[in-house]
Amino acid sequence: QVQLVESGGGLVQAGASLSLSCVASGRSISMYGMGWFRRAPGKEREWLAGISRLGDNTDYSDSVKGRFTMSRDNAKNTVYLQMNSLKPEDTAVYYCAADLTLWSSRVSVSSNEYDYWGQGTQVTVSS
Repeated sequence: QVQLVESGGGLVQAGASLSLSCVASGRSISMYGMGWFRRAPGKEREWLAGISRLGDNTDYSDSVKGRFTMSRDNAKNTVYLQMNSLKPEDTAVYYCAADLTLWSSRVSVSSNEYDYWGQGTQVTVSS
């Protein structure tokens, strides 16, 4: 199993930036595609970004494309989400997730494809 712990959330003003981290323990994340999701109050969980096992393939939802960047450092067992130009509608609890896969280039976009989840970190963007 792998345990995931997110950090870096907080309260910022619109237009600001935040960088989230997700540190894994228990197993090397090099065997996992990784993803970031969020859940806003009253809304369903939303996939935001995914990255392949070696970091050579990424994908983003239209809602964050061009503003958010996902990266990973397998040596540090950590994935990151750099969030720029934040908007009030980005307010949510942000989760990282791990997809155990043999496909090195796979980027999963469905929550059903992810096997492990962190507990989340709150991001609040004020207008």
